[in-house]
Amino acid sequence: MSEEVLINVTPQETRVAVVENGALQEVHIERTRNRGIVGNIYIGKVVRVLPGMQAAFVDAGLERTAFLHAGDIVSGDINDEGGLNNSLSIHELLHDGQRLAVQVVKDPLGSKGARLTTEITIPARNLVYLPFSDHVGVSQKIQDPEQRERLKGTISAANKDDDGGFIIRTAAESATAAELLADIKFLKKIWARIQARIDSGAEYGLIHEDIALPMRTMRDLVSENIEKVRIDSREMFQKVEAFARDLIPEVADRIEYYPGERPIFDLYSVEDEIERALQKNVPLKSGGYLVIDQTEAMTTIDVNTGGYVGRRNLADTLFKTNLEAAQMLARQLRLRNIGGIIIVDFIDMEDPEHRRQVRRALDKGLARDRTKTLVTEMSPLGLVEITRKRARESLEHLLTEPCGVCGGRGVLKTPQTVCYEVFREILREARQFDAKEYVVLASQVVIDLLLDEESAGLSGLQAFIGKPIRLQVESTYQQEIYDVVLI
Repeated sequence: MSEEVLINVTPQETRVAVVENGALQEVHIERTRNRGIVGNIYIGKVVRVLPGMQAAFVDAGLERTAFLHAGDIVSGDINDEGGLNNSLSIHELLHDGQRLAVQVVKDPLGSKGARLTTEITIPARNLVYLPFSDHVGVSQKIQDPEQRERLKGTISAANKDDDGGFIIRTAAESATAAELLADIKFLKKIWARIQARIDSGAEYGLIHEDIALPMRTMRDLVSENIEKVRIDSREMFQKVEAFARDLIPEVADRIEYYPGERPIFDLYSVEDEIERALQKNVPLKSGGYLVIDQTEAMTTIDVNTGGYVGRRNLADTLFKTNLEAAQMLARQLRLRNIGGIIIVDFIDMEDPEHRRQVRRALDKGLARDRTKTLVTEMSPLGLVEITRKRARESLEHLLTEPCGVCGGRGVLKTPQTVCYEVFREILREARQFDAKEYVVLASQVVIDLLLDEESAGLSGLQAFIGKPIRLQVESTYQQEIYDVVLI
């Protein structure tokens, strides 16, 4: 499988595109004015403990207070699985005014503040360091039992003082003992610097910032499968190349500066793909399509046959549409960076084997996703529930905002609906106030309707209240906006 990474750098933002076999799979965007804060470590102060939610609000110097759940607090007790012990209540763990070190695990989303944890993790190329744990875990994507034991043994031997725990990342599968030891030394050096800032009594606020997007890309996304990393900024190319030669020398020779006059994202029509990723409808090659609706609570994906009529029979048509949809939606989740709860409504299939094959196709597509996902079995109604870890904003939330006209509903009241609201408002005003005349200020389309199809209703209303009603077009008013002025 051919895989390339394209990095587009401007003073305002940095964008990273992951392209597999010529098709865009992932987009990552970091803007200079509002960089993501996932991975950053802060000194925070508890400002409010919420026993009913087993959580607390923490002031870490961010725009909004952040949220810390009891299950994300290190209590000093580690269970057999190497995770946190969640048996203590929030009042036993925290109190108002308490100073503590916290790490952001989820960016602020919408009206919600950042999500925090006190289980600090520091990632490197091959390892993630857990300073408050003694657990050594291995990525589930490393499936060879011998490799897993070799890697765990290497880490245990290198970490003789049992100072902290480690998670062995997928990238470490072919790493040598020397490379793993270098990562351990690097991570412990970073932690010593962070620990010194914590112990120094530093004021509330940022004490450790995660590296910039191009470097995170090299650390987290670039593997031996990557053929090329192309960067259109000479300055960033030099920084990334130096970073790679220091930490991942095996891929340093695949990094190249792209000086072409043609924008780098035009090489694989990345700009067009990003534009399509903001649309609700996703066409399938067969003629069917997906409808993707993102809300704050969840994302729903509906599968439709569209113009596809098949060649054999109905069951075969539905099966092929669902099969193609399963592959496409796995790609769309990565491309749009959709997280949280996702409900997929496949077209009903009676054949159990067809349902199993569609589920396998979905699992196969999601297997390439670096973000953790959980998928339920298909229900008798054809529904599949997916949860995908959400750490950063989706592409839609990052690049768009709610429509100022419809308020994010995606629909507008019809001119006829607005006309009838105007009639009711005039009646309401006439009962409360004694005016000589009423002036209706509204958009052109509403005024036109009042003068045409609704003119009889307007005349009847004037006769009923016994007062004249004058109409006036306000060019700045949107379709739903109107005012009734008493004179």
